[in-house]
Amino acid sequence: MHRLMLLLTTLLTAATSLYADSQLESLRRVRYKDGPVYIYRLTLTDKQGNDYSLDHPSRFLSHRSIERRRRQGLTVDSTDLPVSQRYIRMVESRDVAVIGQSRWQNTLLVRVRDTIHLQRLAQLPCVRAAKLVWQSPDSVSPTAFKTKYHDEFEPRDSVHGQLYGQAFHQITALKGQRLHDIGLRGETMMIAVIDGGFKNVDKIPAFQRVDIRGYHDFVTPRSPSVFAETDHGTKVLSAMAVSTPYFYIGTAPRACYWLLRSEDQQTEQEVEEDYWTMAAEFADSVGCDLVNSSLGYNEYDNPAMSYHQWQLDGHTSFASRSASMMARKGIILITSAGNSGMGTWKKIGVPADADHILTVGAILADEPYKIAPFSSVGPTQDQRVKPDVVAIGAPARLVNGRGVIMDDMGTSFSAPIVCGLTACLWQALRNLTADQLMELIRQTSSNYEHPDNIYGFGIPNFWRAYMVGKMKSEERRAKSEK
Repeated sequence: MHRLMLLLTTLLTAATSLYADSQLESLRRVRYKDGPVYIYRLTLTDKQGNDYSLDHPSRFLSHRSIERRRRQGLTVDSTDLPVSQRYIRMVESRDVAVIGQSRWQNTLLVRVRDTIHLQRLAQLPCVRAAKLVWQSPDSVSPTAFKTKYHDEFEPRDSVHGQLYGQAFHQITALKGQRLHDIGLRGETMMIAVIDGGFKNVDKIPAFQRVDIRGYHDFVTPRSPSVFAETDHGTKVLSAMAVSTPYFYIGTAPRACYWLLRSEDQQTEQEVEEDYWTMAAEFADSVGCDLVNSSLGYNEYDNPAMSYHQWQLDGHTSFASRSASMMARKGIILITSAGNSGMGTWKKIGVPADADHILTVGAILADEPYKIAPFSSVGPTQDQRVKPDVVAIGAPARLVNGRGVIMDDMGTSFSAPIVCGLTACLWQALRNLTADQLMELIRQTSSNYEHPDNIYGFGIPNFWRAYMVGKMKSEERRAKSEK
């Protein structure tokens, strides 16, 4: 009861802070200088006239991406082909700017200043449908700005005699430290983090030892720097990647990372699902094994773009259709369930409703690990269990954009705890496909015998998953040798 009251007090304080922040934001909003502007999603008819061929996938996918498919017995198919360059030229000939594309869903994003352009585009034989996904607002708030950061952790944050420091409870609750004990810390694994920004990751000393392979911004217009945007992605990354003994060790400190920005902080519109898809496809193309996404959508600035709960079937929303394809590419997607449990919506959002992914809810930080009141619930509209699993997120210990170890609430932070340990597990069980590994995690979680739509399959036990996975691998090997 004490923990619950503390949580509710924290949530109330956070809500008060958010209200104060919103008041401050309203004072510093500036007129949107490029308006009026519209972004449409064009769905194309096919991929004819393509300069690429399935016979030569190395022209559009990295060796690592192709090898990931080969290892799992997956083939490159037509959804992997880039959008037809001939069709792109046809669209651009109508005096519109193509600002993005999805090869998986065969779509283009176009930016126009007058809706009359849509009539010209609709006349093209290669365009099957067009949908408005973004409209310029009257005003916006600047998002990219510099903040000060600490050169080192506070001495009081050190935990004497405890290697994991402040992150101890969130990894041991999932028995993840036992994977680390046998040398499974994410080596050889590549993880993409799709988020809204990674404030000061390029400067905070605790992140200097993280193997960051690169970063990319998919939002239009591009930010001056993904490292000056929100620190939400900083905190998400820290849960996996930071490794400062006796202060903080994340769940996959030896993995390598791509930092991908898809979240537009200035507006909330459906185009973010296109940006998210572009980021996921980029992660695929460079060869990432896992993707962590602590983003979710259900309500947009334009009510016509918002979702109804009956649409949570994993295949209605653009982002969920993309998410549901990722296991077919050999990628494990770990996504946050959402924080709507105490609101009127209550349910998961998109892409948390997708098929063939791990959706993660949040539990309280102390045993007996009750569900966090804010954690979104299932099921999906087609009655699949959601969330899949739960992990500590009320609160989670994280490193923020000021380089300070702190508490924060949300399924945004329970998801990367699970993602990092999933990478460590897959490091040991490379013979398993993405779907097989996710099912192994579900089967060895605490609530597998009686899954529900609050805890899902329960709290993962990554050591048990490792032991079961190794045993099954040895059994398969013994049978093949007979």
